[in-house]
Parts: sequence; structure tokens; C-alpha cells
Amino acid sequence: MRYSLLLLIFICFSCQLEHDLPQTIELTENWQFKKVSDTIWNSATVPGNVHSDLLDHNLIEDPFIGNNEKDLQWISETDWEYKNTFLLDELTLQKKNIELNFEGLDTYASVYLNDSLILKANNAFRKWTIDVKSLLKSENELRLVFESTSKYEEVEKAKLAYELPESERIFTRKAQFQYGWDWGPKLNTSGISKLIKLVAWDALKIDNVHVRALHLTDSIADLSIEINKRSSVELDKKIIYHIYVNGSLIKSSEPTHTNDQQFNRFQIIKPKKWWPHNLGEPYLYDIKVIVKQDEKILDSISVKKGLRTIALVTEKDGIGESFYFKVNDVPVYAKGANYIPQNSLQNKVTDGDYEKLLNDVVDANMNMLRVWGGGIYENDIFYNLCDKKGILVWQDFMFACAMYPGDKDFLENVKQEAIGNVKRLRNHASIALWCGNNENSEGWHRWGWQADRSDAEKAEIWSNYLKVFDSILPNTVAKLTDTNYWESSPKYGRGNPKYKTEGDAHDWWIWHDGYPFEHLEENVPRFMSEFGFQSFPSYETIRYINQNDSIEITSDSFKNHQKHSRGFQIIEDYMERDFPIPDNAEDYVYMSQLLQAYGITKGIEAQRRAKPYNMGTLFWQLNDCWPAVSWSSIDYFGNWKALHYKVKRSFEAILISSKIENEVLKTSIVNDNMSQEQGILNLKLIDFSGNIIWEDSKNIIVVANSSAIKYELDLNTIRFNKNEVVLVSKFENSTSHFYMIKPKDLNLKTSEITKTITKTLDGFNIELTSKTLQKDVFLYADTKGHFSDNFFDLLPNESIIIHFKSNIKTLQDLQVKTFNNFIR
Repeated sequence: MRYSLLLLIFICFSCQLEHDLPQTIELTENWQFKKVSDTIWNSATVPGNVHSDLLDHNLIEDPFIGNNEKDLQWISETDWEYKNTFLLDELTLQKKNIELNFEGLDTYASVYLNDSLILKANNAFRKWTIDVKSLLKSENELRLVFESTSKYEEVEKAKLAYELPESERIFTRKAQFQYGWDWGPKLNTSGISKLIKLVAWDALKIDNVHVRALHLTDSIADLSIEINKRSSVELDKKIIYHIYVNGSLIKSSEPTHTNDQQFNRFQIIKPKKWWPHNLGEPYLYDIKVIVKQDEKILDSISVKKGLRTIALVTEKDGIGESFYFKVNDVPVYAKGANYIPQNSLQNKVTDGDYEKLLNDVVDANMNMLRVWGGGIYENDIFYNLCDKKGILVWQDFMFACAMYPGDKDFLENVKQEAIGNVKRLRNHASIALWCGNNENSEGWHRWGWQADRSDAEKAEIWSNYLKVFDSILPNTVAKLTDTNYWESSPKYGRGNPKYKTEGDAHDWWIWHDGYPFEHLEENVPRFMSEFGFQSFPSYETIRYINQNDSIEITSDSFKNHQKHSRGFQIIEDYMERDFPIPDNAEDYVYMSQLLQAYGITKGIEAQRRAKPYNMGTLFWQLNDCWPAVSWSSIDYFGNWKALHYKVKRSFEAILISSKIENEVLKTSIVNDNMSQEQGILNLKLIDFSGNIIWEDSKNIIVVANSSAIKYELDLNTIRFNKNEVVLVSKFENSTSHFYMIKPKDLNLKTSEITKTITKTLDGFNIELTSKTLQKDVFLYADTKGHFSDNFFDLLPNESIIIHFKSNIKTLQDLQVKTFNNFIR
């Protein structure tokens, strides 16, 4: 009886919810692919790409292993074909409107439906919508032919009377890094990169909505919602829009004809604001629009919306011009990294990969990622997670390190690409900035691209640059969003002294020009949007590249995964300057990671100390797209390098940071919190056996959102050897260990580290103690897992507990490496 009653209630409720919703069919099954010149078809994965499909059928070797990449260049020079047969029932065929939505085709694709050409696609960053009502029948064949990009690039190149930098990639609107970069392989993919959907509808279809905060205070949020729709409803029948917030009906429109453009205004009382995670809760409202006609639901759409104001502040001052972000009228110090695609074969990136990487971002106290312009406009899940986790996104348009053509067709293609992606992303609270390109302007003005060109030629190339980056892109952003636009990153190249006083900066004096890391302490810009240094990846990654259990870094197979022509030598030159050079591969890998972390954190802390002159630091780079020697802080398999562990400390909300100037020790406290901090600053100078040489304490107040020197000490008043001491500073829950000389000059001692391992529910607790200071302790094991901390200093006669998260039952292969063992 109980179940009968429930069934009756369900039937009655269903009757009340009569609808005529659009029907969506995702075409993901039963795909096949082949070379255009072949006759044999193989199954294919959609979304995907040719390289992945070939790999899945063992028709090629894994391009990420050894030298295999070099033998696979024929794939991008070949034309490929995909096909799918799908059935439609009579109810679907009777719908008044039926379209195919191609959310991503990479790149030059001719699309045939039942042998009729319906689309010639030429941009991997665009979505294509085609009306196919008249071509459909019960059984249908969809066929796509992908042609080599080089065919089109050669044609476009021949149209110009001059050559443009850099290479043929500039003519094709697809991920530029696929043509090869100094951290990634040359794997120019093609295929159905995103979903293909068949959408059938009768009355009305909502394409998208745009929710804007017109006015936002602690007491009220005035909002507008723009509803972009298509309709075939008779004009004598009116429709009603209903707006729901967190499940509650907020407002309903008056009955209106569907050819009226709808702009609905509504309010939220005492709104919860969205904040970057380090400053508050990244609260998201669930806003839903339902469209009805005669009580029948025609369509609905939902968005997760964070309410915040955000602005890029660039104001002239006595030094130059500021560059910082304000969120909800609060200046925010940006802490983070540059982000590149997570895999050269993008379909291999799972939702779990996005979740893990962005958790790693939050865990390392980062609040901003720059989506670099040579990659992709990321999938929706990336931005959804950034919204949810409170991570700001600096979003580049996809142009990098080149000058681009300016013909009518190219410009129109770029315009539609920009419109589509800005509309797709504009509701995301995490989007802080749209930037036109990466280093195109710097390249033109500083990299010799103008050499041996006529004045007319230079004028035309620069004019075409301005058409895109000073017209199309800023106009699109201004028209469609309230988000700021920035023409090019950096504003000035490092050859221009203004790079330190205006705009954002890319400081590659280190690495490319061989400047010592100390250069970063003396040359702090207003906002550092790029700087970096390479290191070797984890042992796991090296073994995978070589397909060998030993750690080998001199094989040809491994060398292919260093894409910078001078990379190995630059690492060694810097290592010789500041660190000992180990004589075996395993130790060399460890030392390279310490070297990278040492240099980059030196720069980060100098930049944070300079707050508010400097208001952001984004190092290059967060992640890898394949197993490689690179600038990343997290390697291809998700292992944290020393850099990621150490930037976690350097990005803490309360940072204690010291430096020596003219034999005066100056200790600064940086406070990124919105509240004042008060407490005792404790400082002590100890030797490596734990003996206290000097100590002092001071009651201090640290103003909210500030940086200031809180302690000064004339080192000439103390007798000690700089190579035998460490300064241990503590304030609130923050601790700092400061060494006064280069790591290689420290007179460290060797001593056993005592380990006690205890099983926990999700892994193991590892307690460590030592009679002497152990510097840069590195814990590692062959089993997969994550250490809560690593590459840390173990103070003498103190214990530390590290958690190793892993699903293994016993931890028998734990190994420990310490910097002490390399000092002789």
C-alpha cells in the first residue's frame, strides 16, 4: 500500500511538471578512425585524438617514453578520417529544430552528414553549431576528415611577402605548444577533441546566461541576468521566466513574447561574497532560470555564481605604475604559478587529475594561476574547480611568443574564437584578468624580430598586431564582461628598465642569461608574472622515460626529454655556483631540485618582502605536459618536487623572511591576512648541534595586509661563524630557518637520523630525530604516496612527524637523503 501511494504521488507530481525540454544526445559511442588512404577502420575514442587512438591499438609506441616522439612525426603530416553511425527515433526526428554541436575539432576538419558537407572547421578553440534538421533520417552517418595543418600553413605562408616569427604554427588556431616548446614535445594532434552533441528542440532553447553583479555590498547584491536563447514559439503565446537562487524562487517575469530580449533584475539580501581561499570562503550561489509557457517547462539552465568585485589596479605613482588586483575592494597579493596543459594528449586528463592538481595548488597556499597563452582555453571543470576552491585565474588568450597574420579571414576567426570563449567563461568568479598574449610584444621589441625588415614591412606587422591585441580582443572583453584586459605579458621586456617599475614582469635574467639568484633580491618588479628555473623530475618519472629501474640521466632516451638546448649545462653551472655537484645520478637529481627551490623561493620571498610595491609572484611553471626535465614544481606523475614543498612555506599567509644588508640582519614579517596579528617574535642563532649562540624576543604588531621589517641586528656585535649557524625565527604558528651563506659553504655535520614508523588509517606517520641539524631531508619510497612535508630542515634534538599518505599495508622501502652527506 505504501509503495502504491508513493507511485501515485510521483505520477501526480510528474503531471504537474509537464515539459518540452530540448533533447541532447552525446555522440560518444561506436566511433571508428583510419588514415584517409587506408581501407581498414579501427575503433576510436571520442573525445580524443589520433595519437591516443593509435596508441590504444598498439599501432605506435608511447610518445612519452625514450625517443619515441621523434619517430611519430608522420602522424601530423597524415590526413585522418573518423566516422560514426547513429540511429534516431521518430519522436526526435519530428522535433522542429535539430542541430549538431561540435564543441571542439582539432583543427582543419571537413564534416559530412549522410554524405553532405555541413562544415569546414579551422579553429580548435571554437565551437561549431550546425542546423541538420533537413539532412537527418532514422540511420545516419557522420564522417569527419582531418587534414594536416602543414597543408594550410604552407598556403597561408605563401600569401605573405615576408616571414613572420615563429614558424608555421602562427597560421593555425590550435594549441601552440603542440609544435614543440622548451619543456614539451612536438606532438601536433588532430581529431575530435571535445564532445559532439545532437540537440533537438521544439519551442525554445537557452544557449547561455550571463549573471552580473551591478552593485555589491555587505547588505545587498543587485544582479542582472541576460538570457541568450533561440525560439520558434508562436508570437501570440507568451512565456514566463522564473529565477531561482539556491532552490528558492526569487523572481518571475511578466508574460512576454519570445522575440523580446530578456534582462531580468533581482536582488540577494545580505549576500555571501566569494573570496580567494586564503582570505575567506569562495561561496557559490546556485542560480537557475526556468522558462515556461502555459505551465509547460520549455528549458532551464543553472550556473554556479560567486559574487565578488575584482579589478586590476594600474595607477601612476612616484615610482612608476602599480599593478595589483583588488577583490571586494581589498588589495590581494597574488601567489601562484603559470599553468600549462596537463598532457600533450589532452583526452588523457581525467576529472581526478584536475581535482588533484588544484588541490595541490591550494595546499601550497597559492591563490592564483596564470593560464599561459601557448596552451588551451581549459575545460569547464578547471574553472568550476577554481571557483569552488577559491583560486584566481589570470587567463591568457591563446597567442604566445610570435607575431601573427592580419588578413581578414584570420581576424574574423580570432574574433569568433574570442567571443565564444569569453561568453563561456564570463560567469566564473575565478576569472580575474584576460590577457592578450604571452611575450609577443616583448619579442617584437627585444628579440631581433625587426632586424633586416623594411619600414613598410615592420609597420604592417605591427599594425596587424594592434588589430588583434589592441582592438579585437579588448573590445570583445569590454563588450561581453566586466573583467579587465591586459594587452601583453610582460608589459616591458627585461631589457627595458621600466620592467621593474610598471606593469607585470618576466625576469629571465636568471636561467637564460645566467644571472645569479641574488639578482632577484635586488631587482623586484611591481608584479612578477614569470620567472623560473629547471630541475630534474622524480625518480619515478625518470624510470618511466628510460623504462629502466636504474636512475639514468645521460642516455639519449632521457636527453630527449630535456627540450632546452642548453638546459643540462645551465643546471650544472648554477649548481657549481651554489651547491656541491654529486657524482651519481640519483644524488644529482636530488641536488637539482634543491637548487631550483633555493633560487625560486629566494625570489618569492624578496618579492613578498617588497609588498605593497610588489603585489604578486607567479613562478614558471606549475606542472608538466609529459615526463620531462623542466621548470615545473610538480612533475608529470603528480609528484611534488622540492620547489612545491618549499613554495608552500614561502607562500604562507604569515611569512618570516630575513636578509643581510651591510652586515645587518633584517627580519621582515609579511601578513597577507585581513586582520592585524600581534604576538612574540622569537629569534635565536644556533649552531648545528643545537647550542644557542644568541637569542632575543620582541612583542610586535603586524598590520593587516602588510610587510615590514620587525627586527634588525648588527651581526658585528656577535661572535660566530656564518657557515656553522642557522637563524631560527618564530612568530605565531610560523617558523623560518635562515642560513647566512650559500649551501655549499655550510659546515654541516653527519649524524644518524632515527626513524619511527607508525601505521595510520590512510598511511603512516614517520617520526624523525637527530643529534645534529639535518638540512633538506628528503623522504622517498618506491611505493606511490604523498609526504605531508619533504625537503625540510630537522633541527637538532627535536622531533618531527611526517605523514605519508598511501594505501599500502607496510612501509618497508622508506629511504632518507639529507644535504649533510654532501658537505665534506
